[in-house]
Amino acid sequence: MVSCKNNNIILMGFMGVGKGSLARELLKLSNYMAIDTDDIIESMENTSIKKIFEKEGEAYFREAETKVSLWLEHSVKNTIISIGGGFYHVDNLKNIGHVIYLESSFDAIVDRIKSSKNPEKKFKKRPLLQDMAKAKALINERHPKYLTYADTVIQTAGKKSSLIAEEIMQLLEL
Repeated sequence: MVSCKNNNIILMGFMGVGKGSLARELLKLSNYMAIDTDDIIESMENTSIKKIFEKEGEAYFREAETKVSLWLEHSVKNTIISIGGGFYHVDNLKNIGHVIYLESSFDAIVDRIKSSKNPEKKFKKRPLLQDMAKAKALINERHPKYLTYADTVIQTAGKKSSLIAEEIMQLLEL
């Protein structure tokens, strides 16, 4: 059973690791709702993440994440929350829910995106994946931070979302 404030499950990991796909699989197996912090920010700002980065910059985007994190902590219960790759920066992450780090190598993430439907669109919508060398450095920088914030670590490389969802359901006794 999820034993945390608000009974939320937080899916954390690098962009493209499959948080959204996994959330959809968990929906099939649970009575939870699912939301994505990037989708909330796009709705809140009435524009895409890519345009927020282009027009306002990363600092502005991180401020929007903080606003969303406060709303999640105080208003959201029994929900699967897919968070953006840098959302771990928020001060109240552990107050929002049980944090599951979806761990994968950079190469496995790139391969996953390349083998998905419409990979060009998926690469294009992720501003931080435009420079692969910088993105690889970023995942290496974030990895130890993800481990610090995680309550649970799940290896995802080469696994189908449905199998990962079943693993999470068993781990959390849902």
